[in-house]
Amino acid sequence: MDVRRLDLLRELADRGSVHAVAEALHRTPSAVSQQLKVLEREAGLPLTERRGRGLVLTDAGRALAASATDVAVAIERATSVWDEYRNHPTGTVTVATFPTFGQMVIPAALRSLESVPGLRVEVSDRDPELEDFPALAADFDIVIAHAISGERSWVRRGLRTASLLTEPLDIVLPVGHRLSGHTVLTPADLAEEAWIGVPVGYPLDRLLRTIETASGGELRVVQRVSDNRIAEAMVAAGIGIALLPRYTASGPERGIILRPLDGLDATRRIVALSRPDRAERLAVRTVLDAIRAEAHAVAASHTAPEPDELTTPRWL
Repeated sequence: MDVRRLDLLRELADRGSVHAVAEALHRTPSAVSQQLKVLEREAGLPLTERRGRGLVLTDAGRALAASATDVAVAIERATSVWDEYRNHPTGTVTVATFPTFGQMVIPAALRSLESVPGLRVEVSDRDPELEDFPALAADFDIVIAHAISGERSWVRRGLRTASLLTEPLDIVLPVGHRLSGHTVLTPADLAEEAWIGVPVGYPLDRLLRTIETASGGELRVVQRVSDNRIAEAMVAAGIGIALLPRYTASGPERGIILRPLDGLDATRRIVALSRPDRAERLAVRTVLDAIRAEAHAVAASHTAPEPDELTTPRWL
């Protein structure tokens, strides 16, 4: 069987439609369909079947697509061995990241990679609440994804996963708030508060519902915004409190303070996702190592927020 046709089958398994495969590979849908038919003749079994207006893989097609992944991994592994022998991680590595991780980790990682000759890194930012991040692995070498408190949207997607950070999500209060003297906060402490939330359906909103259940009351969400800096400004103005990632949140200089939440798993796990074959590339592994090192440095530089001495509210 032709390796290039096998790869088309794998692309169909990942992308879900002939049109999507054609668009990604800059071919016409008819050309993709014709190559898949040739592969079916070579295999001697139906690999696709018509469903509605599109094609889906048969059981045999899914099995062969999985084998196509194994072939692609083997090819990239062989190439990687040669690159390692030459110590030459060259080429372009594409990275998709969500904004807060891009802000706190990516610039330093890029700076550390500037000394690697022949290596180019192209970064693209994506909205983690609107994108299917595992699906982006079809188009990017490294995809930075996160899940809130145990959610794992990338499980069973056939991707390589590298852990980068487990980041606490803290309660954000205005300076001088009645709870600012607490070392930690519990859901019961927060039952009577007004909240700056996120749009309904976002992962952080689901965590707010968990806090609501644990508090025994009904959380009063007075505003919903997706931008963390806007949420911080609203908190500083005394409009409500919020739940935000610790490592990129501001501090008393912006009129806010952070307190850990006790009694719930209020964290987000940040990982790097890659297709198995792309994960074998020396260039990809070099970039991932730099991102992981910087992520660990960020985590090491942060400790749980301590109660500060500022007690005068700036919003009065």
